[in-house]
Amino acid sequence: MPSPRSSGGGSRANAPDEAERTTPTRGHETRRHTAMRQLYLAATGMNRGKTTVSLGLMAALHDRGIDAGFIKPVGQRYAIVDGQPADEDAILMRSALGLPDPLSVMSPVHIPRGFTKAYISGRVDDDLPARIRDAHRQVSAGREAVLIEGTGHAGVGAVVGLSNAIVARMLGAPAAIVSEAGVGRPIDEIVLNRALFARHGVEVVGAIVNKVDADAHPSLPTVLREGLAHHGIELLGVLPYRPPLSNPTLQMLVEQMPGELLSPGHDPEAVIEHVAIGAMQPRHLLERIGPGSLLIVPGDRSDAIRAALAAVRAARDSAARRGFFNLGRRPAFGRRPADPRRTELAGMLFTGGYRPGPRDLAQLREAGVFAYLVEHDTYPAASAVHDLLVKIHPSDGEKIELIKRLAADHLDIDLIYDRFAATAAGRPTTSRPPIAGRASLLRRLTGLRRKGRGGAGSR
Repeated sequence: MPSPRSSGGGSRANAPDEAERTTPTRGHETRRHTAMRQLYLAATGMNRGKTTVSLGLMAALHDRGIDAGFIKPVGQRYAIVDGQPADEDAILMRSALGLPDPLSVMSPVHIPRGFTKAYISGRVDDDLPARIRDAHRQVSAGREAVLIEGTGHAGVGAVVGLSNAIVARMLGAPAAIVSEAGVGRPIDEIVLNRALFARHGVEVVGAIVNKVDADAHPSLPTVLREGLAHHGIELLGVLPYRPPLSNPTLQMLVEQMPGELLSPGHDPEAVIEHVAIGAMQPRHLLERIGPGSLLIVPGDRSDAIRAALAAVRAARDSAARRGFFNLGRRPAFGRRPADPRRTELAGMLFTGGYRPGPRDLAQLREAGVFAYLVEHDTYPAASAVHDLLVKIHPSDGEKIELIKRLAADHLDIDLIYDRFAATAAGRPTTSRPPIAGRASLLRRLTGLRRKGRGGAGSR
């Protein structure tokens, strides 16, 4: 959906005067503000869903008629667009939301390979903070709000003097932290990241937890809310687990793992729902794989390859003959997919550099089964698949629409926007001091009271 700013100013022409602009709050009240508002969105690590939250939140703000801009001050994964290097998330936001800002403004600093060593050795002369401040001023000009997306956890970028905590402080923005589902781990990580932000004087206004399977664990949102409250951190919302947004595709595997594509399969965007290592006899292997599974096996395991291919053919035959005559037939695979409509194996990943024999390779291609060959041994290959970075691309129209729906349905957008801090004349004007500052002040006051009582008693 195009940004209000890019629609020729129509939405701003009908908006109230800036001096009378109102902002929704939790109590359905409104308050007036005269300054641009902003929030720094960080995470507890990679693949936590920060970009998902950013895209969903930006789309929801635009739906409310709020002219919100986006900037990713420091990027690690970048692409070249029209000769301009830019962070992939900035490219996604500009494309998906129709933002008019140049990519050089939305993504002012990117870290190419070798940059860190050059910075440490003193071979980087650019004033990177100045570049970020200038881009921030440009993206903020005339806007009601700006979402600033960080890179990874609070400390990422510290090696070049641009950690998330440092950049948030430099831009005068409070932070919200995105984590993924669980109980102990997300709370521990959120508290840890909050500590580094607090050390740099940045207030953490809350947390958003992604990939929550509330159907399987209905009490989890309440447990997270109460657990974070023990540390003075507000849970701003949870997003549900959806496999298409959380799991890698075959195309991501090809892009991120060096290897040779032996058979492209029918759908490069097929989601890898499950990973299985073929370290057992074929009949036991089939009990552990199913539609959506990626089978990892050395390429010389002809018995496993042929068993899996036979199961693929049987599953297709079963799907084609569904009905009365198919009742009672034994399923070809032992594992049931999350989506019952899915019938195809995701594919096979051959390890050790062992290429399947000519006959097996011909059958793989004839069956249209994805097959990829890597030099890694099986364990390193499985670890690499586990660590694949799941990213949303501008061409992923269905995923983008899914993200927008999830944010609109599951996040309290008004509550989150209420946590955006206002700035005036380029200076932060947060409505309350940082939590760390309040706690420290309370400790000092308590200590003074005790000293005072002790001194009066000694005199």
